[in-house]
Amino acid sequence: MSSHLSPESRPTEEQDNLRVLNRSPHPYHHQSSELPHPSEQPISRRQRTASSRLGSDPNQPSPSVPPTFSKESTPASDSGTDADDEHFLKGLPPSKLRPHKGLRGKNEVISGTSTPVLSPAVLQEPVPTAGRKASLGGKKTEEKAIVPDAIRRRKILVQRALEAGIIITLARMIQTNKLLSPILDTWRKDFYLFSALYGGLLLLYPFRVMIWGYKLQKPSSNLPLKLLTAFDPAPLLYPPSITIFVSLLVSVNCPAVILPNLMLSISSIPQQVIPKFDQYAAYDSLHWVLSCLPLIWRSPLSDGSRFAPTYAFLTQEDLVLLYPLHRTASAVLHHLTTTSLLTAELQLLSIALINVLLLASSPQIQILKALLWGGGLSLLVLCGAVIRWGIVLARVPKWRFRREPYPPRRPFWKSLIRGLSWQKFKSEILGSPLDQHSDDALFSTDEDEDDLRFSGPTRVQTIGATEKPSLDTSAKNGWKTGAVSRRNTIPHMDKASRKMATHTPSGRRKRTASVTIRAYFKFTPAQAAMRKWLYAGYVYVCLAVIIVAFIRPYVGKYALGGREPLGWALGYFFGDLPEFRYRVVRANLERWISLPPRTEAWGEKECGLGWVQHVRHNDFGEANTRLFISGYWVAILIVGLAIVFQLTNTYEVDTRRKVFHFMMVGMLLPATFIDPTFVALALSIVLAIFLILDLLRASQLPPLSKPIASFLAPYVDGRDFRGPVVISHIFLLIGCAIPLWLSLGSLPRTGSDYLTGWEISTREISMISGVVCVGLGDAAASLIGRRYGRRKWLWGGGKSLEGSLAFTAAVFLGLTAASIWLRIGKWPIAGEDMSMTTRAGHALVCSSMASLTEAVLTGGNDNVIVPVVLWTCVKALEI
Repeated sequence: MSSHLSPESRPTEEQDNLRVLNRSPHPYHHQSSELPHPSEQPISRRQRTASSRLGSDPNQPSPSVPPTFSKESTPASDSGTDADDEHFLKGLPPSKLRPHKGLRGKNEVISGTSTPVLSPAVLQEPVPTAGRKASLGGKKTEEKAIVPDAIRRRKILVQRALEAGIIITLARMIQTNKLLSPILDTWRKDFYLFSALYGGLLLLYPFRVMIWGYKLQKPSSNLPLKLLTAFDPAPLLYPPSITIFVSLLVSVNCPAVILPNLMLSISSIPQQVIPKFDQYAAYDSLHWVLSCLPLIWRSPLSDGSRFAPTYAFLTQEDLVLLYPLHRTASAVLHHLTTTSLLTAELQLLSIALINVLLLASSPQIQILKALLWGGGLSLLVLCGAVIRWGIVLARVPKWRFRREPYPPRRPFWKSLIRGLSWQKFKSEILGSPLDQHSDDALFSTDEDEDDLRFSGPTRVQTIGATEKPSLDTSAKNGWKTGAVSRRNTIPHMDKASRKMATHTPSGRRKRTASVTIRAYFKFTPAQAAMRKWLYAGYVYVCLAVIIVAFIRPYVGKYALGGREPLGWALGYFFGDLPEFRYRVVRANLERWISLPPRTEAWGEKECGLGWVQHVRHNDFGEANTRLFISGYWVAILIVGLAIVFQLTNTYEVDTRRKVFHFMMVGMLLPATFIDPTFVALALSIVLAIFLILDLLRASQLPPLSKPIASFLAPYVDGRDFRGPVVISHIFLLIGCAIPLWLSLGSLPRTGSDYLTGWEISTREISMISGVVCVGLGDAAASLIGRRYGRRKWLWGGGKSLEGSLAFTAAVFLGLTAASIWLRIGKWPIAGEDMSMTTRAGHALVCSSMASLTEAVLTGGNDNVIVPVVLWTCVKALEI
């Protein structure tokens, strides 16, 4: 999200290079949790790098990680994302630094920059002096070096304490919600037991480290409670807590979500905290048993309300399999995204997908389930190997392909015409001077050029030859190679030649291509291009088959009440147009195309839901309203893209990216309250389209991969270069959509006939909390913080107080504007008896919590986590 860098604190290129050089080279730093398993042994940096190159599973415990808090998972930025970094080179290795000539000592100055920067060795080591003053100066220097590190450690601890305090504050807000009082009374003991279990595991971890130290004959007298400054608590805090908070707020309408999400919270606890019996098992037995404790730690006889019909949604057999399902989903997502997602993001994404798979009940989420699970798994099974082949083929350089075969020989009549000697005819008959190249220039064609280009090896003089043919002799024999004879001997390959063929000039052995890539070397460029198109055609055909044969029948059966999706969509958008209705009735297609009832039949039915709802139902028509909203969105897209292209050459990348944020605000803020279910459906479909397009881009399949990559190139950042998935636009959409989907899941549904489940009787400000947070708060924080930020937060990290204040003000104004829009539209809203002063105070608290979360967040993408935190606050305080 935003990175409020003050003008004085913007890192220079030299500092960026030093920072990247000092960063750990481990490519899976986000996957290794901050709490390594205490039964793991230390290894060298070389072994760690080698294991990462081999692609070892980071989730597997390995005896090669030291039993201390690891630095490998430190994110590259304090916000956990480089979404606003103007230099995409931050995601790439820096250029090699060369010292000045003559400076080859240990404390040399790094060169290559306009202002020399001292190397880390110079900054860390004291300068020795003579005599007694040397020891005194050395002690003072060491004290000065220790004091800043201690201060920095205290600042980081303050940041971590605030991050934990945010989670505690959210829990307290949820406890004050009146609607959740009966649910909390039912599940209070379960949450207490969960807290005791998690706290016990965390307290047990230092003792396990001490025990393992004694086994390694490295005993420690003190408990290892010291936290490194690079420690990231996000995997410990957010997956378990956010999962429980969201399930509680959604349980008002669907109580069955609490038990499975409580088990998923236990499953998302980092594996390093759990004692392990088998170090190399894909599924830890003890962790699996712990995830099943909510099923057995309270018997049905003690409290039967936990097993009432309203809570019994999944069978106990299904619940037992949640842990392996979560582990499998996390492994597959990690395989697909590699370094694009951090550990906390990966856990939360897996939990969200499992909730969509098992707990989807509304038509919109059923469609989302069909797109993500049905379409995603089908595409992975049918096209996984072909996409992998296409990626390997795209990585083969063109010069490694086999050369084209020799072209056909010159026709006989062309050789006969060449034998007529046009030069001799001009010289003897016309009296023109002899020109050696005129004959070739007259009769040369593209085929002749190909003959010369693909001709055989030139004749060279054989070693020891005593006779050299003259130019005339060579010309008579058809050779144009000069006074050089043909090579008749095979060159002798000595040891030096063989070594040059397999080693570089520096002596390092050349890398050999893998067997998979070498299989494509036998192709010619034309054959490789044809193979790419065959792969692309297969993938496109599979996409069409999946949509028609799998997704379409599932959506029709489970989301649309057995109706044909295409006919339902036509009636959903065009059902209020008189000409369309006339043609459907005339063609007797009413069974296939669902038409809404006439507007006159509604009467005064919707007057109690506000004048906007009345106009939508009675005057304008539901289908016509959707057409109007769609046209309004298209107009905003056209205007926004025109502005972006206009600003390409005058403003930096960050400013141009914020135009997309404002576009989301303009599109979703007014339309969400008018027809929230239609907006939720549109966001689901657009998300599926984004994922498919990014899959085609990453797989480099023609003809769409290059245009998509060219369009996204000016807007990607360092985070997008970490893995195969460009996550900026996808996370922007998810951040806006998740609060709306969660709000719709917590509200009862209405509707009749073909629109059963497509209407809700009330509206909530929490629906637009994602749009306000991502579109207004993030944009304001970035634009204000980068230009006017002067004071940084206590713990540093590039976030300025001015940017955070701008975030708070923008979110507060957005929530206030949404509240005013709800009152103007006269929609029924929750908490209507709340005074304006109390509502404004709650809005200020929510915006401040979101801004503070954005400032302290380090282990997750704030385009997703911060909107969920804001939704939790708004929903819990009933704004």
